Amino acid sequence: MKYQLLPPLSDEDFAALEASIIEHGVLVPVEYDEEGNILDGHHRVQVCEKRGLADWPRFVRRGLDEPEKRSLARELNVSRRHLTSAQKRDLIEGQLRDTPSISSRAVAAMLGVDHKTVGKVRGRLEKAGEIPQFEEVEGRDGKNRPARRTIKTAFMPEPENRRELAKVAKLLRAEEQKTRHSVRLAHMEMIAERGASTAPEKVSRLYPVIYADPAWRYSVRSEETGREKSAESHYPTMPTEEICGLLAKLGGVAARDAVLFLWATNPMLLDGLRVMQAWGFTYVHHWIWDKEVAGTGYWGRDRHELLLIGRRGDAVAPLPGTQPETVHRERKGRHSAKPEFFAETIERLYPDMARIELFCRSPRPGWEAWGFEAGEVAE
Repeated sequence: MKYQLLPPLSDEDFAALEASIIEHGVLVPVEYDEEGNILDGHHRVQVCEKRGLADWPRFVRRGLDEPEKRSLARELNVSRRHLTSAQKRDLIEGQLRDTPSISSRAVAAMLGVDHKTVGKVRGRLEKAGEIPQFEEVEGRDGKNRPARRTIKTAFMPEPENRRELAKVAKLLRAEEQKTRHSVRLAHMEMIAERGASTAPEKVSRLYPVIYADPAWRYSVRSEETGREKSAESHYPTMPTEEICGLLAKLGGVAARDAVLFLWATNPMLLDGLRVMQAWGFTYVHHWIWDKEVAGTGYWGRDRHELLLIGRRGDAVAPLPGTQPETVHRERKGRHSAKPEFFAETIERLYPDMARIELFCRSPRPGWEAWGFEAGEVAE
C-alpha cells in the first residue's frame, strides 16, 4: 500500500463501506498509476477481495511523478475522511515534505484545512531543518510570489490638501477607464471578426454524444466598466437565442438517441436549460466543477460551474458502478478552460461512440470539433 497515506478506516466505517458495496457495487472507480499501484481506493479493493469480487471500475492516472502521486492520494482521500487534529498535522507535514515550494494557502486549499495551520506546521519544519526555506513559493494560480510579504507604508496628505487630491485621483481614474474601454472594444471587435471566419458552417454527421461549452453573452450593469474581464476579450460570444438555434443551423448534430453535456455558470443556469430544451434534450442530472478559487458575482462569489446533462430519445445512462461523483475539485486555469477530467470521464462512460465538442477551442483525439479555434470538423 505504497500510496495509503491516511490512517486505516475504523471498523465501523469499513463495515459501512462494505455494506454499501454489497448493495450498490463500487460507485467510485479505483485509481491506479501506470505500474498498477493503487492511488485511491485501497479500502474498496479490500472489500472486493474479501467478498471474492474479481473486477471493479478502474481509472489509470498517467504521467505523474512521485510527489504528484502522493499529493493526489491525499487530495482524493481527505475530502471523504473525518480526521483528528493530529492526523491533519501528519497529513500537512507529508505534503510539505513533498512540495515545500508550494505556498501555505495552496497546500491548505488542496487538503481542505486552514492556511494558518499549514503556516504553523511549515514554520516548525523549517526551524527543524526538515524542509528548505524558500524566498519564493508557488501560489494557487501557479505563479511564484515572495514567501513573505513586505510591509507597505503610505502617508496621508495634510487635511487642507485632501480634497484636491481626491479630485485629481477621480480624474485619473476616469482617464484610465476611458483608455481601457477603447482598447477593449477594439480587441473585442478583432476577436469577433476572426472568430466569424473560422467556425465551420455545417457538421458532417449526427452524434450520440455531444459536449458543449457555449460562448454565453453575459449582461452587465455598465458597458463602460462591466466588461473588464468579459468573455468577449477572449473569444466571440453569442446571445442565447442564437445558441438555441445552433444545432438546426449546423444541420442537426444530435442523433435520435443522444446524450448532451452542457456547461452553464450560475447566472446562465436558466439559459442553459432553455438551450437544452431548444436542442431537443430533457434535463436529467448535473455534475459540478469546484474551481477551488472564488471568482466574482453579484449575489455570491462563484467558485463552481455546472455541467448539465440532458437525454434525447432512448439514450442510455452509464453502467451501474461506473458513474463519477457529482463534484470534481480542480484549480481553474486559463479563461474558460475546463478540466480534462470531464471529457475523459465522458470518453470512459461512452467509449467507441461518435462524439463532438461544440464551441471547442482545443481539439482532442477521438473527438470531432466545431467552434472558434477548433479548425474544421474531421470528415
